[in-house]
Amino acid sequence: MLTHLDKNDRPKMVDVSDKSDTYRVAVASGIITMSDQALHNVLQNRNKKGPVLQTAVVASIQGAKQTSTLIPMCHPLLLTSLSCDIQELKDGFKLTVTAKLKGQTGVEMEALTGVSVGLLTIYDMVKAVDKTMVIKDIKLLQKSGGKSGTYEYDMPKT
Repeated sequence: MLTHLDKNDRPKMVDVSDKSDTYRVAVASGIITMSDQALHNVLQNRNKKGPVLQTAVVASIQGAKQTSTLIPMCHPLLLTSLSCDIQELKDGFKLTVTAKLKGQTGVEMEALTGVSVGLLTIYDMVKAVDKTMVIKDIKLLQKSGGKSGTYEYDMPKT
């Protein structure tokens, strides 16, 4: 039986009342690519909307904290830590979010939402210079804690 459906196939939020608190961590990442001019403007802080990367970090944290209001079946969580790292690439940026808590349910969706909102913020702030930006490769890199244990993304072989 799917855990988000009741016996009458109606949507429900999973009951985690009987689950033990465990230390949980999730790390997610994603990439945004852009033109040379857009990248230059971001790196030189020449964007008319303000400091793009700093704003994206704040947006990532804010987005992760709002996950349960955006994703219908997510539990509101008392996150104990959220961090965001932005790495410069030759054609854009890689954004990585780490979410942590001690609780009854995982933080994968919070990490993924943080990445998504951070990348969307970069897009919003830079779109006047480059509408061809591409957001891609949003994925869970790792998670630990809970009944399902540890997960690490295994890069598919090409």
